[in-house]
Amino acid sequence: MSDKPAETFTEKLHPGYSQVMHLKGSLIAEEKSQFQHIKFFDTERNGRVMVLDDIVQITTRDECAYSEMLTHVPMFEHGKVQSVLIVGGGDMAIAEEALKHKGVKEVVMAEIDGRVVDLSKEYFASLNARAVKDKRFKIEIVDAFDYLARPDSARRFDLIIADRPDPVGPAKVLFADTFYKRVLAALKPGGFAVFQNGVPFYQPEELTDTLKQMKKAFPKCGTYLSVVPTYIGGFMALTWVSKGGKLGDPKKAAAISRAFKASKIKTDYYTPAIHQAAFAIPAWIQRLIP
Repeated sequence: MSDKPAETFTEKLHPGYSQVMHLKGSLIAEEKSQFQHIKFFDTERNGRVMVLDDIVQITTRDECAYSEMLTHVPMFEHGKVQSVLIVGGGDMAIAEEALKHKGVKEVVMAEIDGRVVDLSKEYFASLNARAVKDKRFKIEIVDAFDYLARPDSARRFDLIIADRPDPVGPAKVLFADTFYKRVLAALKPGGFAVFQNGVPFYQPEELTDTLKQMKKAFPKCGTYLSVVPTYIGGFMALTWVSKGGKLGDPKKAAAISRAFKASKIKTDYYTPAIHQAAFAIPAWIQRLIP
């Protein structure tokens, strides 16, 4: 038996705090694309991991708590989603969840970095193989900010899921006022858009500042929660916007439960009960909501 210590990866996303993952073997893949530094590796406790610029993006161990909640909450509450746009999402885990809904006619993924997509097809096939083969799935290697401005995007989508990274580098534009205006223009009447807004325990300003922007751009907006262990800090804030509809309506609970059962969709995190519970916001997070 070797006494050589395992290789480790340390994420330092939050000042004054870091998390360390112990690797199983060496890096699976590493390269610098036009936009970012990409790494794939296997870990002792969290499965296979992808990091971009040394920030954890997805692990096979807990991606369900993220991709399922961004997808199934708005889709079951809307009830008739046919057209979905995913902003980013190059690992294609969210696309896989959206395509589980039989009523969906198209899922478009607008991802700026084609290398993330190519590598994810190879190293995350357990998460995305069915999506890649699905004829309803369309991959656009393009800046989603520009894609939303195309004439054929206007009033096209029932659901827009912004799987955007943290607001650094090329992703900054996905947190700007103009981005939200373009999202609004691309939504059909009755449609929803959902976003990740970080971990409030360590990123309180991101939630507060984003909701202030959303209130200026959209008639309706709100917050719900998930817990993704490798997005350290506990609760993760997911936000939603619409032209008039509302997510988290308790009057829809029975219908959502029936629809989920009828769909026979298999999940690892999402349930109708979790759906309702996600809108119960702890007091300290409520104080961050403007």
